[in-house]
Amino acid sequence: MILVLSLHTNPLFTRLADAERILVAGAGGGFDVYSGLPLALSLLHQGKEVHLANLSFSALAGLPPDHWVADDLAAVRFDSAVHQRYFPERTLAQWLHRHGYPATVYAFPQIGVRPLRAAYRALVELHDIDAVVLVDGGTDILLRGDEAGLGTPEEDLTSVAALAGLDGIPDRLVVSVGFGVDAHHGVNHVQVLENIAALERDGAYLGAFSIPRATREGAMYLDAVAHAQHHTPEHPSIVNGSIAAAVRGSFGDARFTDRTRDSELFVNPLMSLYFAFDLPGLAARCLYLDRIEDTHLMRQVHSRIAEFRESTVTRPPRRFPH
Repeated sequence: MILVLSLHTNPLFTRLADAERILVAGAGGGFDVYSGLPLALSLLHQGKEVHLANLSFSALAGLPPDHWVADDLAAVRFDSAVHQRYFPERTLAQWLHRHGYPATVYAFPQIGVRPLRAAYRALVELHDIDAVVLVDGGTDILLRGDEAGLGTPEEDLTSVAALAGLDGIPDRLVVSVGFGVDAHHGVNHVQVLENIAALERDGAYLGAFSIPRATREGAMYLDAVAHAQHHTPEHPSIVNGSIAAAVRGSFGDARFTDRTRDSELFVNPLMSLYFAFDLPGLAARCLYLDRIEDTHLMRQVHSRIAEFRESTVTRPPRRFPH
């Protein structure tokens, strides 16, 4: 059944209107949690209790015992592991602390579906979470498996599978921001649009909205990304750097790090759009989700997806009409 709304209302925020304790979680590791920051700040400014989490690429194993609140679930603070130069979760906690927001960012190690689901369950029970928004910086979370290229789907779809099998949460949602940024990973964005159209037909697409820099949340997001770039100069986020450039109105090959010196960027206004989806509806369209269901290690996820790709006929890539 499709919920009928007025045009001036936002379907994503309508779904979250009755939620009191919301978890905003980065799906794909690295700086993905930053991609959810404008949304998280907006919910905080509405008086919601908001918690942040991220599937982490950081060296979590070196954290002291008092950081671990459950198996595979670490609570990262602004003063955690100050010797580690690359630690997006701590860098975000430092920015949150500086601005007076709750400054704990939860982190999951790179693990398979089964242990990640257990860690999510522990976090949901810890804070009595009644809605989860899974955030992908990029669009590969929207790919079902038979596209010309899948980008880097392992972490994203492990997160989707973990939450798809986690019952008892009234609302589970997905947002994708950074349309076009995955092109250098082989993602065909015409096929992304084709998938969004199919999700609309299924009733799982909740529309799109931008992150304007004139908003309080847009301005604070730009500040948080600049703070992260300053504190992680050797490995800044290309995804969030591109999104931030789009929010500022940059276009084309906008340079903000030497990491992109060998490639040509196409920063554009579509990168600053949040595309929102119902998570169970998105999960139902993934052709290989059942194959990764019983995984315990990320390398198992990788091999299962590779096996699926060897046995499936892929859709040929399509070009945008000129």
